[in-house]
Amino acid sequence: MKTLPLALTILGITLTSLAHAAVKNVVVVHGAFADGSGWKSVADILEHDGYTVYVVQEPETTFEADVAATRLVLDRSGPCVLVGHSYAGMIISEAGDHPSVRSLVYVAAFEPEVGESAGALQSKNPPANHSVVPAGGGFLQVKPEAFPEDFAADVAKPVANFMAISQVPISSEIFDVKVKVAAWSQKPSYAVIARQDRMINPDLERFMSRRAKSETIEIPGSHAIYLSHPKEVASLIEKAARAASSP
Repeated sequence: MKTLPLALTILGITLTSLAHAAVKNVVVVHGAFADGSGWKSVADILEHDGYTVYVVQEPETTFEADVAATRLVLDRSGPCVLVGHSYAGMIISEAGDHPSVRSLVYVAAFEPEVGESAGALQSKNPPANHSVVPAGGGFLQVKPEAFPEDFAADVAKPVANFMAISQVPISSEIFDVKVKVAAWSQKPSYAVIARQDRMINPDLERFMSRRAKSETIEIPGSHAIYLSHPKEVASLIEKAARAASSP
């Protein structure tokens, strides 16, 4: 009969170890008008440091489809830090209640409260750009000629120009969808403020990060801050992972 207490003790130790296992997975969700390929420099740093990186390529056709695409990746990622850029802040706030998610990192991103939409947040504190225009079929894009300045002003011009012609249009209806979950209210959150962001007003980013009590860093740079400052962005992600791994 002595074996039962011993087995229970071993089980308890095992479960405790699993609960505090190192978080070595990072799931990245790209924002509107871009795709996941721009995260290569950040992914290279994270992989060099021993992390496994997953990049969600959501369709941007409906908010529900984007959240579903993210959840599919979370189903197989294991314990992770969930990262969202720009519009993807809406996605990770909704999908971040997934049990795999240990913490969230918002990179020049929306950080909504329950019941808020991206469009309403933009109206609260409008951005500097005026270059988002219809792309046809109910989708929106950034004017290609304005893209380098408004989206990626501190990125190498050839790269910014290619991003402009390869951008992913987003359904206009997405900006009116109200989130039903604010995962940052349940789990630790971190935020990167891009000081020269022209796509989301930096003051709006500051307001949202303060409200969420996110641990925040500010970096001088454009909306594409993950491209122009990959080391700083990767460092904050790794900090989130280390904190999530602590007992």
